[in-house]
Amino acid sequence: MSLNSQLAQTYPEHVNRLQNLTAQVLKNERLDALVIHSGQPIRQFLDDMDYPFKTNPQFKAWLPVVDNPHCWLLVNGESKPKLIFYRPVDFWHKVPDEPTEFWTEQFEISYLKNPADVGQLLPYDRGNIAYLGAHADVAQALNFGHINPEAVVNFLHYQRAYKSDYEKVCMRESNRLAVLAHTAAKDAFFAGESEYGIQQAYLSACKHMESETPYGNIVALNENAAILHYTHLLREKPSEFRSFLIDAGASFHGYASDITRTYAREDNEFAELIKSVDNITTTMANKLKPGGSYVDLHIETHQMIADILSQFNIIKVPAEQALEAKLTATFFPHGLGHHLGLQVHDVGGFMADDRGTHIPAPDAHPFLRTTRAIESDMVYTIEPGLYFIDSLLGDLKGTDSEKMVNWDKVNEFRPFGGIRIEDNIIVHRERNENMTRDLNLN
Repeated sequence: MSLNSQLAQTYPEHVNRLQNLTAQVLKNERLDALVIHSGQPIRQFLDDMDYPFKTNPQFKAWLPVVDNPHCWLLVNGESKPKLIFYRPVDFWHKVPDEPTEFWTEQFEISYLKNPADVGQLLPYDRGNIAYLGAHADVAQALNFGHINPEAVVNFLHYQRAYKSDYEKVCMRESNRLAVLAHTAAKDAFFAGESEYGIQQAYLSACKHMESETPYGNIVALNENAAILHYTHLLREKPSEFRSFLIDAGASFHGYASDITRTYAREDNEFAELIKSVDNITTTMANKLKPGGSYVDLHIETHQMIADILSQFNIIKVPAEQALEAKLTATFFPHGLGHHLGLQVHDVGGFMADDRGTHIPAPDAHPFLRTTRAIESDMVYTIEPGLYFIDSLLGDLKGTDSEKMVNWDKVNEFRPFGGIRIEDNIIVHRERNENMTRDLNLN
């Protein structure tokens, strides 16, 4: 079945699910309706140009309009959703086309020429309607009685973790686009391109502008791979190519992919280290099970990291001793992964229920991004890493842990920076779907 056919077939049920959730939260909170604002452009300070527009995730949860500000959606869980679609008269800029795609049949659409006139298209009495969006000042000026009420936001965020069939189609496509681009980036690395050149190869392959990627791509050569959120993109080529880490995704209809790979230029010990981390990724991806604990998987990952540190003679003590001393956190300082969807770090990962009851990360693992029980229809990243980060290694100086480290071996690996391998996985009731590996990205 073609992609367009899959979207058209699965979308009505997606909207129906959102309608049912809306009816439930409105009943719970005794509200009449929700009005969801796509957002407004934000003007750069002391300038006459705007920052790239990013739509409200709560808006694009309903429909794949991700690049048009000043749109509004009125939903009450019973009537056909009403979309106010912004189409100005403007000879300076490209005006959005009148929508005719697969999703339009699910909405009653009206058109807005001037953002200031939206009040004429919204219900007159807005006292018992909740506004969801980033612009509280606009909501106040329009006399909405409720602005981003916490109970409503908590309910919707909790439910966002469960993905509909339509959302899964979108996320498979965002993975497909990213895998095409990752392959192009890998080829560019082995062809001797700079970080900037690799980035251009990536964007060309997935046909994205930089503002359209779900996050700033991490394209790191050699030592730069030790910087977890490296986005500098050096224009000049390094004098020597040793390693390459790319953490980059793609977007489709507002849904993100988030994939990381690491490569060694030569078949050496660092290449073997990459294979060991890759094994952790596939092992943990297979262990995602409904009813399981993501926290437990994260802790088990630290155990596997300790084993690798011992196997490659990076530490001088048994793995168990390194684990007890929390030495693994120096080499693996972030969480195992996170929820994925409309946002890269999707919401709801710390929620025990739809009231927003918080499940904190363990004190020993403060950077873990989800503590919520694993359930079917959830989508996760699995992204273990092993790095040689100067500042974290420096923190060991003068501590008992300093003597546990084989500094000669650490210094051998420092020029390679580090390793991260990340896959995107849908948890089904009876199996896991590794969207990334299914597309043959190795």
